[in-house]
Amino acid sequence: MDWDAIQRYMRATGASHSEIQEEMADYADEHGFPIIGPDAGGVLRMLARLTDAETVFEFGSGYGYSASWFLAGGADEIVLTEIDEEELEMARSFLARAGYTDRASYELGDALETVESYDGPFDVVLIDHDKPRYAEGFERAREKIPEGGVVVADNMTRGPADLDALVAYFADDEPLPEDANDGTEGIANYIEHVRADPAFESFILPVGSGICLSTRVAPRER
Repeated sequence: MDWDAIQRYMRATGASHSEIQEEMADYADEHGFPIIGPDAGGVLRMLARLTDAETVFEFGSGYGYSASWFLAGGADEIVLTEIDEEELEMARSFLARAGYTDRASYELGDALETVESYDGPFDVVLIDHDKPRYAEGFERAREKIPEGGVVVADNMTRGPADLDALVAYFADDEPLPEDANDGTEGIANYIEHVRADPAFESFILPVGSGICLSTRVAPRER
């Protein structure tokens, strides 16, 4: 199987950027800024549609690229969180130009603290902040996700994590290397955490940098 050919095929038949998203992607290329890309973005757009999303919460929003996909999918409201004020202002500008001003809220600061001020429910949650804190983000949002809601975690196959180490750990039952970086340990911990949660069904989708989708299959605790 020619994986490169498959990726080219998927890209050629996948989601396309809007004019504003193209500008955002160009900025990412120019500045080496990591974004989820149009293939994973298309999944976010589809999830917003499939869940008929009223509210989306993002742990780490950068300058609004991922949010633009949720909004393109019809999400009624999205909460963007970011610790970098300049990036958050860029997000505000990009999304305003795309016509999404009234559907986006912007929170400057630590997403793990911000989420505590929202009651939910969140139809979709995106986790894309510090890898060692992915599992904590999941736990902070967990009971605010309704049955049928989805948690998306980015960078499962590419990014700061060592993919070879993750493959050996999960597929071959080998321990993580003693010198494994925080990203690798964080991603491994996250995958184990969500797969062990009986209220969610989880799997990894190999689009973009790899996203883990976790769907709530049990009612929320009341």
